[in-house]
Amino acid sequence: MLVQGNGQSNGKIILIGEHSVVYGEPAIAFPFGGTQVNATVQQAEKNFLTSRYYVGYLQNAPEQLQSIKQLAHKLQTDLHTPHFELDINSTIPAARGMGSSAAVAVAITRAFFSWSEQELTQKKLLSFVNFAEKIAHGNPSGIDAAATSGEEPIFFERKQGVTTFPMNIDAYLLVADTGILGQTREAVQSVAQRLHTFHDETFSAIQELGILTDQTKEAIIANQPEVLGELMIKAHKRLKSLTVSNKLLDAFIQFSLENGALGAKLTGGGRGGCFLALTKTKEQAEILAQQLQERGIKETWIQGLGVYQYA
Repeated sequence: MLVQGNGQSNGKIILIGEHSVVYGEPAIAFPFGGTQVNATVQQAEKNFLTSRYYVGYLQNAPEQLQSIKQLAHKLQTDLHTPHFELDINSTIPAARGMGSSAAVAVAITRAFFSWSEQELTQKKLLSFVNFAEKIAHGNPSGIDAAATSGEEPIFFERKQGVTTFPMNIDAYLLVADTGILGQTREAVQSVAQRLHTFHDETFSAIQELGILTDQTKEAIIANQPEVLGELMIKAHKRLKSLTVSNKLLDAFIQFSLENGALGAKLTGGGRGGCFLALTKTKEQAEILAQQLQERGIKETWIQGLGVYQYA
């Protein structure tokens, strides 16, 4: 056993397909290097956690850290490790649709396997991450686990799993944090309730999001930024009909479209969190980022989507 184990992961961005992916439709996501998690683990007298939300004995961790608490205990049991001190350092804002909980689980799992010097396959990694995600979100799609543990853009289908494809489109993606916590669990439950109460129209919106996701992949491969922008606008309208947006997101998205964005939509669980705006050039993205920050956006990141920009 090593003196210390280390594990890392990236944040993630869902480009399209959030919520509908839970019902078997495809989604497109990619690792987001602008935000990261680093975890370290080493032997201690008692299980101890150091994080930005809590420092203390793991058994006394607050309710919002249950997924971390139970994952760490499971790893300790399955890998037969001694008592530990776990240190988590994350730059991913929590509850913003950027895969914070999954990324933390990826980093913790990698750290424990590194510490115990045991082989960690991708399948085994995902099993531990999905264990934690079920505690955090109830019925996760699995896309956060796949995107935060990988290195390439992914096309994800729940039954078919993950395939990769080149993110080769001459455009830039602005990721903007509203500063408001997203409500993934509540939004997922709301969609499930709507599917039960208003089945036909809800099922239709979910299917349409699946079609838009397929078209988005084609637009990216064909390098059609304007088409991608239109598809993002349509996707947000469908998500809005599923009640997973809110007035704040809608207002910022509309502002982005009125100020040069080719397309814009929420990303992740919704009802807060982050949104995306697509621009043709980096300069346009930077100007829009400044305008949004002047109107209260907490933080922004810009990522190029061309194959060379992305790498």
